Amino acid sequence: MEKKKGHKFWNFVDNLEGDKVVWMIVLMLMLASIVCIFSSTSLLAIQQNSSRMSIAKEQLLIALLGLGLILICYNIKSIGFFRFFSKLGYALSIGLLLILAIHKPVLFMRPVKINEAWRSVMIGGFQLHVFEVVKVAMIMYLAWAVNEYKSGKLKTPALFMLVTKGKPLTDLWQKILFIYLPIFTVCLGIMVGSLSSTIFIGGIMFLTILVGGIGIKELMIPGATAVIVLIVCIGLNKINPEKPLFPHLESALNRTENSTEHYLEIMKENPRGSATYQKALDKIKQPMSAKIAIHEGGIIGKGPGRSTQRYVVPVMFEDYMFSFIIEEYGLVGGILIIILYISLLARGALIVRNCDNLFAKTAVAGLVMLITAQAMMHCFINCDIGPLTGQTLPMVSHGNSSFLMFSIAFGIILSISKMAKKKIDREVAQAQPLSEVHDDIRADLDDLERLDSVDDILYDNFKRESNAGNES
Repeated sequence: MEKKKGHKFWNFVDNLEGDKVVWMIVLMLMLASIVCIFSSTSLLAIQQNSSRMSIAKEQLLIALLGLGLILICYNIKSIGFFRFFSKLGYALSIGLLLILAIHKPVLFMRPVKINEAWRSVMIGGFQLHVFEVVKVAMIMYLAWAVNEYKSGKLKTPALFMLVTKGKPLTDLWQKILFIYLPIFTVCLGIMVGSLSSTIFIGGIMFLTILVGGIGIKELMIPGATAVIVLIVCIGLNKINPEKPLFPHLESALNRTENSTEHYLEIMKENPRGSATYQKALDKIKQPMSAKIAIHEGGIIGKGPGRSTQRYVVPVMFEDYMFSFIIEEYGLVGGILIIILYISLLARGALIVRNCDNLFAKTAVAGLVMLITAQAMMHCFINCDIGPLTGQTLPMVSHGNSSFLMFSIAFGIILSISKMAKKKIDREVAQAQPLSEVHDDIRADLDDLERLDSVDDILYDNFKRESNAGNES
């Protein structure tokens, strides 16, 4: 009986469609998340008057829910389904950002302020991080918009038809209205809460439309416009510094201008325990502790459950998860995590190459770039390369909204990879087998050999008759 169960299990694994390497990557990241969350949330458990086991159980439930979302997306058999809902991505993104901007409840959604920033909405008892939704939703929307633009299917809205007196929009205005304007409005909405997220998400959106076929020369003007808009926003903050329009823009610029060395100098110049000293210490406490964790981890790490910096860094299980992994599992563990994300990038490129649909290619490329770029940025910042941006380690760090949205992203990637694989299998099945081609060639060669033999016989007969005639 046990043998039969095992046989069924391996049959299930063998019959699992889609890219099996991507399946392996996402499952390994999920397992790493459960183990790391259990070990890294000691401080969180104390703050919540809870236990690490209860937090680990919560993460296990989120992982199972994420796996369920992956399977739902994976079992969608029509690319048209993704295309239909993708065109709603911009409306969803701008709607959620507007709720954060007005700071008032809308229907069943209530904006939530965390760390002096409006970044989440409460839906029932679930806190949804808006920026995490926007990342995935906008990539899918841009995949739809670029595909529709390239295929000439974009329809001029009725309002614009009145302005243009019934004439359709030109190519330039189609790009502005359906591609560039959504990117800029979403970036402005994100900038109210976070400059670093604005730059990161905006950069991924530009890369997505670049992969979709919008040329680099065409992006030069929108890129220059983005720089001008940023300068204007900084100027608006300078007009009223006491109540800046974009408060987190100033804090982000301060983090860029003031390095760790700057705050260390302040600490040297002020007595220990003073307000100025403590303020400077708070600014560098987390990045310095992350560097200490990496240094103490060494090659093989301290071992599971032996991290000390998890009691020092308040968000070790979110923004500094990579540092925690190196502290407990060493450089070996850190390299294994990086290999998983690099492998995802390589498999994503292979899936894109096998897709014959521009929407599918753009969607997979955008989602894979989002996951790998965020992972690499997280690792760089943990190693003190660049200012803190607050980007989590995809599918590993603590964060329900992030985990679930990345699960949807993986589900879409697996679903499209399954469709691409089926297309390749159909083409292979329809193609003439190589053995048959070989047999046909062999038959042709045999015919040629027989024809040569007949020619030789006719030539010999002709020669004999000629000789006989000459003798007579």
